[in-house]
This record gives sequence, C-alpha cells and structure tokens, in this order.
Amino acid sequence: MVPATNHLYYGDNLDILRRYIGDGSIDLVYLDPPFNSNRAYNVIFKDESGRGSDAQIEAFDDTWHWSPSVDATYGYLTNTARHGGRVPDDVSAIIGALRRGIGTNQMMAYLVEMTVRLVELHRVLKPTGSLYLHCDPTASHYLKLVLDAIFGPRNFVNEIVWKRQTSHNDAAQGAKHFGRLQDVLLFYAKGPGYVWEQPYRAYDPEYVEAFYRQVEPDTGRRFTLSDITAPGGT
Repeated sequence: MVPATNHLYYGDNLDILRRYIGDGSIDLVYLDPPFNSNRAYNVIFKDESGRGSDAQIEAFDDTWHWSPSVDATYGYLTNTARHGGRVPDDVSAIIGALRRGIGTNQMMAYLVEMTVRLVELHRVLKPTGSLYLHCDPTASHYLKLVLDAIFGPRNFVNEIVWKRQTSHNDAAQGAKHFGRLQDVLLFYAKGPGYVWEQPYRAYDPEYVEAFYRQVEPDTGRRFTLSDITAPGGT
C-alpha cells in the first residue's frame, strides 16, 4: 500500500496509519504531539483512582487519562496473543516496566498512547527514513527509552534542544525552580543508511566584516588569519 500524494488525512492518526499507510513508504516523520497545554501546572502523576500519589511531580496539565481504551492499548502492547508479533519484545518489556515503575496514571496513559503510534510510524518509514519527535522535559526521558526499544539505541542520532524563550524565572509568581526555557527534539533513523543533507546558511554580513578582514587581491575572497599551533604542540 502506497499513501496517496497531495492528500491530507483527517482523523485519529493511529487509524490512518493502519488503514492507509503501507510498510516502508515514508521518507520523513516529524511529530509534535500534545504534551504541553500551557494552561496551568498540575500533577500528572496523580493516581487515576482519585487517591493521592507519593510519586508526584509538577508538570503541565494535559488531557491524558487512564481509561478502558488506554488499558486495552496497554494490553495490546504487552501481550503477544493480542498484537500477533507486531510489537517488538523490547517495547513490550519497556512499557511493562514503566507501568510497574511509575504507576497507572496520566503520564503512563500518555506513554501508552504514544508508544502504539511510534511502533506504527517505525513500520511505515523507509530504510533510509528518519523520525523527529518534538517533546518537552516532562516526558522526553521516558520517550527516549521507548524510542530506543523501537528503533534500537544505535539508531539514536541527536537530541536537539530548542530554546523557545530567553532566560527568565517565575520567582515573582512563587515558583521554586529555574526557568523552563526549552523543548526537545529526539532524532532517530530507521537504519545506518538514512538520508542526511547537511544544512548550511550564509554568514551574516556583519560577521564577515568583523572576522574575515583579509582579502585575496586576485579573487576578492575574504579570509582570516589564525594560529595553526595544535593543542599541546611545540
């Protein structure tokens, strides 16, 4: 099955992936899932039974909750009889261990919903394909474990830090933490032969004027003089 070109698919992306997107047919995946509502801080490790939890952290309030649907997806991810070999054993082991470690809560619901989709995204990538997952420090460490299980640790390429705002703190609002300034992009490749095109951009004219003051008379090309002594050299 080859996905139609020049089409926008509207609906649950898990359903779209399974119904319309064939194995090894996609060059590049970039996903920016809901992870940060920017509305209010809340406890994302709240026990779904309504009781308080000892494992509480402050995090952005999201819409993920442990529901019968999430429980069924967890069963699919961790039970070979249900997934029929479509989920790698390492993924089942990681998801099971995470639930035992952090509990049945909103964060775990988020990780279950993300994992089942990341398994499908890995399936649809070409051998030369790559995936970029946009997340934040609330869950990036968990998602990296999941991606290591799906893609293999050797296919992790980069953690890209996006500084989304300038340095600040929220002390005036009563916060007891350093400024939260960044998001994270986790870059994985399907395999070692992934396509890579090195991005370049021209230097700013002001930078060239300041640091490349020498000019080659015959060509007009600018250059700079530099010490060629190697570290530790004589």
